[in-house]
Amino acid sequence: MSSSLRILGIETSCDETAASVVVRHPDGQGEIVSDVVLSQLEEHSAFGGVVPEIAARAHVEALDGLIEEALTRAGVTLADVDAIAATSGPGLIGGLLVGLMTGKAIARASGKPLYAVNHLEGHALTARLTDGLSFPYLMLLVSGGHTQLVLVKGVGDYERWGTTIDDALGEAFDKTAKLLGLPYPGGPAVEKAACMGDATRFDFPRPLVGESRLDFSFSGLKTAVRQAATAIQPLTEQDIADICASFQRAISRTLKDRIGRGLARFSERFPDLPEPALVVAGGVAANLVLRSTLEELCRDHRFRFIAPPLRLCTDNAAMIAWAGLERMAAGMPDDPLAVAPRSRWPLDAEAAALIGSGKRGAKA
Repeated sequence: MSSSLRILGIETSCDETAASVVVRHPDGQGEIVSDVVLSQLEEHSAFGGVVPEIAARAHVEALDGLIEEALTRAGVTLADVDAIAATSGPGLIGGLLVGLMTGKAIARASGKPLYAVNHLEGHALTARLTDGLSFPYLMLLVSGGHTQLVLVKGVGDYERWGTTIDDALGEAFDKTAKLLGLPYPGGPAVEKAACMGDATRFDFPRPLVGESRLDFSFSGLKTAVRQAATAIQPLTEQDIADICASFQRAISRTLKDRIGRGLARFSERFPDLPEPALVVAGGVAANLVLRSTLEELCRDHRFRFIAPPLRLCTDNAAMIAWAGLERMAAGMPDDPLAVAPRSRWPLDAEAAALIGSGKRGAKA
């Protein structure tokens, strides 16, 4: 590549409306020149979770203004952009429609190519934007909608080693917080309460620990929390703190087993790799207890631990723009304007469905 490439990214897969302009320089280094994110937290907090209809309406109202702001902050116009990248899935179908249709309209009006990006690929490639990481590496994605352990072999080349068979980890945090009367989003609320709690008071289960498969399960843990809370009602603040601390401890011990096995498998698969790396992405990666567990694991297995800045771990358009740039630089074709949004879209789309599928595709 002899010249820089500049791309406009659009992200609307859940409850953040985002636009970004990112540049890929001839040496392969990336630069975020603008990154605008509008959170819908206030709109959804009263409901204890994301309401799809409210999210889609908020995207419609905000997206045009955010795109204009992203271009202005970058000091460019659409004429200066080489391509458009928009999240096409997985996510809430209403939000995906807003972002992808906007991307199509801009691409058609400006004559630019359009890259329909898998949201998970955005997460998977972010460490190459922030740390210049080389392939292959292992990625743990822990968010409200996803918990996956993925081998990242190249752009568009992914191998899923483990996934949740029920609740995502972020979802387990949110549901536990709601059960205990803590505010939304649940992750930060549970972590804050846990700081004052006794992590050994409740011995919660650790599903799938000890099994050779690398999948995750959190629904049983959530049920155990509900049973423990019901048994000691009415709950005091100390009870809530103890439950939260014990909940986090169970998750930490689960990750230690699941991810430890994954790191060992990676080392067996790539014994000559000089500096293997584990990349952690998703909002749950901000939890200090879980992060400490993963950092310790990486030290024990002699892995490099990489966690992009929190603003790039949660939903953002910079990662979508970068994924589009990676595909563009690799000479991959842009997507036709007829591409449709997909509420389900596994990174390893060719793999057999783990827990069944329907009209929208594989569940996991």
